[in-house]
Amino acid sequence: MSFINQVDPELIDALDFFPAELMTAIGDDPPKARVMFQPLWDAQAEDLLPTDVEIEERLILTPDGEVMVAIYQPPTPAPRGGLLWIHGGGYIVGSGRNDPHGIGFADHVGCTVVSVDYRLAPESTYRESIADCAAALNWLVENTAELGVDPKRIAIGGASAGGGLTAGLALHNRDHAGHDLALQLLIYPMIDDRHNSPSGHSITHPTVWNREVSLKAWKMYLGDEFGRDDVSPYAAAARAKDLSGLPPAFVTVGTLDLFRDEDIAYAQRLMAAGIPTELQVYPGMYHGAEMSAPDAEVSRRMRLGYRDAVKRAIG
Repeated sequence: MSFINQVDPELIDALDFFPAELMTAIGDDPPKARVMFQPLWDAQAEDLLPTDVEIEERLILTPDGEVMVAIYQPPTPAPRGGLLWIHGGGYIVGSGRNDPHGIGFADHVGCTVVSVDYRLAPESTYRESIADCAAALNWLVENTAELGVDPKRIAIGGASAGGGLTAGLALHNRDHAGHDLALQLLIYPMIDDRHNSPSGHSITHPTVWNREVSLKAWKMYLGDEFGRDDVSPYAAAARAKDLSGLPPAFVTVGTLDLFRDEDIAYAQRLMAAGIPTELQVYPGMYHGAEMSAPDAEVSRRMRLGYRDAVKRAIG
């Protein structure tokens, strides 16, 4: 059966939300891709309903210099749960100002959201990206009193590349800082640079995140480690040999997502390692469809699924 024939009917019109030219540019011309991507994402933010969530952009000091974070504060009385949010974009595009998700979680969960503007490839590699995310998590933990956050109710989460960084950060945090985390939220995470699975080979549609553009993005993100057998698990969490000692996980993905098989396999490995793990798989959904077709019934179910997971963990 063709790719189009498997797509949920409500999602078909949104297949062109990200044009093929943008997908090509992500792999071939990242500066051009960023110019093309940002207006599309900003348009989604403009369509959001009115909110009482207050948004502040702040520069925080890290061992490598300053990093911008966007802070989303709901009117919920303190102490609130806290979510470190890591944006998607194939490790190539996107920014920490991520209103659709920042406001969405702050409103639904009643938590403080700190969204980190980590360094992107190809100007930087995973080493800088994970360092920025770890520094933002440390900053959140160290500033819970000012932020009105309960230090015992902190989660990390992200979508796509942000989900990949979340999985890598969970491993990094276990091995280094050791902060007590309530949840790792993995929304169709980008966690395996090999894509050696049926879904990793079969998703080739030009206007969705496909095998060709993904491998190019991985090459930029991994730098000199691309194609090697010893890729760091902080870059590609599927490479991790030991998944013990990680926080509870929530994993969600669509059946038409390039990452479907690797995400399901990672969830199964987490379960086998004794990590409390919930896995939700949505039929007929391609990568990022719940944001590009937000009003579709299956999109609403996916968003509610992962927002409720955060609410159960830290709400």
